[in-house]
Amino acid sequence: MYFYELHEGDDDLFTDALLVHELEFDDGQFLDFVLEARRRVLETFTEDTLVEAVAHELERQHGFTFVDDARLTAAVNVSASEDGTFLADLTDEPADAEESGEDLLRTLLVDIDRNDMN
Repeated sequence: MYFYELHEGDDDLFTDALLVHELEFDDGQFLDFVLEARRRVLETFTEDTLVEAVAHELERQHGFTFVDDARLTAAVNVSASEDGTFLADLTDEPADAEESGEDLLRTLLVDIDRNDMN
């Protein structure tokens, strides 16, 4: 398996997408695929981000697998303490958020100094 990554180009968004393929493509060929997919979806995509739209288009057109949250089988929160290490909930959103109509934060960027973790 070969792994490919897309990064959001806009400064205010921090969205990445991981793609997997059975074939290895050189950098230029992968870029060509991405540019082609971007052109196809730019004006019509319905996903939350352009990166997700391009990833889905690469899945449809070139057989990549977009490794997104919908494909997760299990997730575990890992902590320095054993109590903080547990199975995470894989649901997309809390039940009460849907009822309240609140928008959910999809990504959080945190700057942590590893030396301060005790």
